[in-house]
Amino acid sequence: MTVTVQPPVRAGTELDTDVPLVLNPGRTRADRVFFAALMVASGIVLLAIGAILTFLIIYSVPAVHYAGASIITSQHFAALGNKPKFGLVGVLVGTVMIAVLAVCVALPVSIAAALMINEYAPRRARRLLTAVIDLLAVLPSLLYGIWGLEVLNSEAYNVTVWLSHHADFIPLFREPDATYGHSIFLCGIVVGIMIIPIVTSVSREVMSQAPRDACEAALALGGTKWGMVTDVILPFARNGILGGVLLGLGRALGETVAVLLILSQTNLVHSHILGPGGGDIPALIANLFTTVPQLGKSALTVAGLVLFATILVINFVARRIVGRPQVRIT
Repeated sequence: MTVTVQPPVRAGTELDTDVPLVLNPGRTRADRVFFAALMVASGIVLLAIGAILTFLIIYSVPAVHYAGASIITSQHFAALGNKPKFGLVGVLVGTVMIAVLAVCVALPVSIAAALMINEYAPRRARRLLTAVIDLLAVLPSLLYGIWGLEVLNSEAYNVTVWLSHHADFIPLFREPDATYGHSIFLCGIVVGIMIIPIVTSVSREVMSQAPRDACEAALALGGTKWGMVTDVILPFARNGILGGVLLGLGRALGETVAVLLILSQTNLVHSHILGPGGGDIPALIANLFTTVPQLGKSALTVAGLVLFATILVINFVARRIVGRPQVRIT
């Protein structure tokens, strides 16, 4: 690196402070090696994504030739038999419903936890709360699935019955068969708990970057703590919170083990979320991929391709939103 400085100033003359120092960074051998290593690492990531995408496209061709457009327009999926049917609408709708329910569960809890850690908790308790949130992120999804199947499935029975009796004006909460459990609703709760660490972590980080002078000014003008949160912190962190929600949504769309253990899968469009039945793409693939013939594996690969594209788009949108300039507080 070379530094160009101004020439010495003669006596009796004024220093031109408008001309800054000019830094001309030059690459050393270590810089070039490090840059090459970064390029190789980035290329490996892109190569892996390209290889996965190529595999999904190639192995999807037989099922697309066999089923045609019905693979994305019909809802019945039966990979066995002489005349298999490969409809993905049922599992796609179920996957989206579970993910949306998970976001509805996780969003208020995550924002409250982020605000509690940043603004209300004592300094000594912040590390403990952060550690607890991080612990949820490292727990295997298998443990969530076992807990949801053995504990939450029975403990949430009264809640589902109450919803079916008092909230039946909402079509999703109507359950004509009066059977509860192993449902999309239960899967949404469990997956929502699983994505709380993602949304909380992103929201907490963005909220911590809110300008403290603006927060202190709001309090100095006579505002309350809640007023400072709603008028300064939340508007500033809006993009980051939305980005965290989209990242959590992508995680919820790809959840497999917990849904596989809890959901009574029918692979049909299930409009009543409190009772057993419904579908999920990751659980469908994990449940059938090793038992179906080659054509059925191709159809499951089509389902994986749809899921891959959906999650990729959601994560790309989330990155774009998180990277946008924050709201300027004046």
